[in-house]
Amino acid sequence: MARRRNGRKRKGRGEELWLLVAVVVVVVGVALWRFVSAYPGWAIAIAVVLLAVTGGGLYLRHRIIEADRRRFLAANTELERVDRLTGPQFERLIAERLHSDGFRQVARRGGTGDGGVDITANAFGHGRYAVQCKRYRGTVGAPEVRNFLGALANAFSGHTGILVTSGTLTRQAKAEAAAARQPLIIVERDELADWLLGGMTLLPAPPRRPLTEGEFA
Repeated sequence: MARRRNGRKRKGRGEELWLLVAVVVVVVGVALWRFVSAYPGWAIAIAVVLLAVTGGGLYLRHRIIEADRRRFLAANTELERVDRLTGPQFERLIAERLHSDGFRQVARRGGTGDGGVDITANAFGHGRYAVQCKRYRGTVGAPEVRNFLGALANAFSGHTGILVTSGTLTRQAKAEAAAARQPLIIVERDELADWLLGGMTLLPAPPRRPLTEGEFA
C-alpha cells in the first residue's frame, strides 16, 4: 500500500509540474503576443538584436574551436610528442587531422563497444571512412589487422578503412593488409609524420580533367 501511495504522489507531482509549465508557456505566449501587437517596431528591433547576438555567439564559438584545433595540431606534429600521448589523445589528434585534411562529420567512437573502430568520417564524393588508431611504439601485428578487417566486413561494411599507427606493421600484418578485400589505407610511422605536417593527404586525388584539343599533357 505504501508503495502505491508513493507512486500516486510522484505521478501527481509530475502532473502538477507539467500543468505549471503549460500555464507559464501560455502566459508568456500571451504576453509576447500583446507586446508584439502593441509595439511591432520594438519587437522587430529586439528580434534583430537577438539574432545578431546569437549569430555572433555561434561564429565566436566556431572560431574558438578552430583555434583550439590548430593549436592542438601544431603542438603534436613531432613524433616525439606523439609518442607521449595517451590513447584517447592520439585518437583526438587523428580526428583533428582528418578534419583539417578535408574530411567531414568526423566522430570519435573510441571506448568500450566501439566495434573495432575509433573514428568515423565522411568525405564528399568519396563515401564513408572507418578509422582505427594504434598509438604504438613497437609493431602492429597481423591479429590487429585481421580484427580491423573483420569490423570493415561486418559492422562497418561499405566504409573505406584507415589504420593509423605511430609504430610500424609486421611483415605478416602487411601481408594481411595487402590481401584485404575491403578498401584499406595504411598509415605507418613515416607516413604519419608526413601527414601531420601536411605533406600528404588521405583523400583520393581528384580525377584528371580530359585534355581538350590543342592542350598538351
